[in-house]
Amino acid sequence: WHIDAIAYLIGEALAGRQPRLIINLPPRYLKSVIVSVALPAWVLGHDPSRRIICASYGDELSRKHARDFRLVVESQWYRDLFPAMRIDPRKNTEAEIATTANGFRYATSVGGALTGRGANIIIVDDPLKAAEAESDAERVRVNEWFDSTLYTRLDDKAQGIVIVAMHRLHQDDVTGHLTERGGFAVL
Repeated sequence: WHIDAIAYLIGEALAGRQPRLIINLPPRYLKSVIVSVALPAWVLGHDPSRRIICASYGDELSRKHARDFRLVVESQWYRDLFPAMRIDPRKNTEAEIATTANGFRYATSVGGALTGRGANIIIVDDPLKAAEAESDAERVRVNEWFDSTLYTRLDDKAQGIVIVAMHRLHQDDVTGHLTERGGFAVL
């Protein structure tokens, strides 16, 4: 049932009715597969010009999600289903997969470089390591990065889509920070 609930709220976000969404679930409930792998593939399949930034706490995790995304979009069934979505061979790296329609899925880590990047959709998946959640300094660093770096990359601050998927780690984690600020639906 939780997958149906996630899909419904993502549909609301993509339709512009609730462009800010937080999904809080424990580990192993498919939230990363849904938001970091399947969602970008689905969005780019329907509109290859969309620009998506996906961020996770570490570079290795963000690149793992990018590799999983690549497996989906390079599969024959995906190419048959979405023939207009073609990977641009000139920009096909581990971190960035661009389309021939000038869209992309860009993988980065919290604190990673985003200079010159803009996106229609920002996905934040596990922005804070569980082992670092008790550190005041680490929580502040991640929340400040979200506000001062990542959020500024959203092309349309009013209607651009921001989806955060994580399990709760502390009352002042990213979920706590964003819900205090307001404007996010929380599942």
